[in-house]
Amino acid sequence: MALTPLPRVLFEPLVRAALLEDLGRAGDLTTDAIVPADATATMVLAARQPGVIAGLNVAALAFELIDPRTEITIIHSDGSGVSAGDIIASVRGPARALLTAERTALNLLCHLSGISTQTAAVVEVVRGHKAKIVCTRKTTPGLRALEKYAVRAGGGANHRFGLDDAVLIKDNHIAISGDIRTAIERARAAAGHMVKIEVEVDTLEQVDIALAASVDAVLLDNMSVEQLTQAVAMVGGRAITEASGRVTAQTAPAIAATGVDLISVGWITHSAPILDIGLDCP
Repeated sequence: MALTPLPRVLFEPLVRAALLEDLGRAGDLTTDAIVPADATATMVLAARQPGVIAGLNVAALAFELIDPRTEITIIHSDGSGVSAGDIIASVRGPARALLTAERTALNLLCHLSGISTQTAAVVEVVRGHKAKIVCTRKTTPGLRALEKYAVRAGGGANHRFGLDDAVLIKDNHIAISGDIRTAIERARAAAGHMVKIEVEVDTLEQVDIALAASVDAVLLDNMSVEQLTQAVAMVGGRAITEASGRVTAQTAPAIAATGVDLISVGWITHSAPILDIGLDCP
């Protein structure tokens, strides 16, 4: 499935804020002092390690916002795999703009490409099973749309984007409401007809209760592979099954083999290391 680019309106405020944070009150003192105002340059974005690219349009905007005369030529688009040494894109324009926007552009591009790279690694190890790798709401404040886009660039899928697009009844909701059935009944009474309801369960008994209440999805939290296998059999296609809890690239294949529909992985957004990318003079 083709990767749909993010609309600029979703990330332009984030890029502007990042540039303002870096420019401060006086702008780029170093570059403005050293580089002539009329100097132009061509530089390349180069991968220094293998991975999957995400965020080129975001990086390009950082350069453009400093000076609209900058031009970027993309060689490896978002979602593409690269090897160490590959030229991802070239950037041409006023030299001051390239140097001033460099860190903001790289911060975002390296971070998002790190997420897509780690996502792709987990997607690869479950290939051949029906399970989709999905992210969570464990995202960097302010960067959720970009980070979830990076997950898609890596071949993963998105869980809910926020508290307002689905009902997910978790353990604390159940504890405060008294029991699973009560929590589900209250949610169903309040939710609109387009809103799906998922409930987090950690025992097979709770799976039975959730199914009896006709939930749309069950979040099988921190279950063993044996429990997951039993839970999938119990559900029998009556609801979406999602496994979560301390999933790694090493444990994901066995989890996928249980037949779950989704495997949610928080660390692909909250702890993914950056992909090392540099802006170099060729």
